[in-house]
Amino acid sequence: MSKASVQDKVLTSLATLGFVGHLPKAPGTWGSLAAVLLAPWLFIHLSLGAKIIVLVALFFAGAWACSAAEKVFGRKDPGQAVIDEVLGQWTTFLFITAPSLLTLTLGFFLFRLFDILKPFPVRRSEKLLPGGYSVMLDDLLAGIYSLITLTLLLEFILK
Repeated sequence: MSKASVQDKVLTSLATLGFVGHLPKAPGTWGSLAAVLLAPWLFIHLSLGAKIIVLVALFFAGAWACSAAEKVFGRKDPGQAVIDEVLGQWTTFLFITAPSLLTLTLGFFLFRLFDILKPFPVRRSEKLLPGGYSVMLDDLLAGIYSLITLTLLLEFILK
């Protein structure tokens, strides 16, 4: 096996979160659920600065991994690639410091809603950048919509 094919396998495994992207029916939802379940241990407890560093690193590593996954699966934005859901879901939780079941559940459903509906400019962003960057960008923008909505709900309605 060549070095490039080993690299593609490793990157594709990252893009799919191992087995998660291969689960039947709605891999994006499975990817989001995995991100929500991991967030309290790997993301939410971090300082705001550390969270931003994680999101930036995730964006670039995810773009690299999604580009490899596109090559391996032979299509643009393959459904199995769910690392973008982690970026979007964790962006939703950027300002959360003490997660509750309600906060995690709301964040999950808000992100899925914006990821599916793709309000302006989310849908347009799918074509703005080359390769895996566009895969990551649309979920980042959906995550920003979710972040704003979750923050407003927690601050003004659920306070």
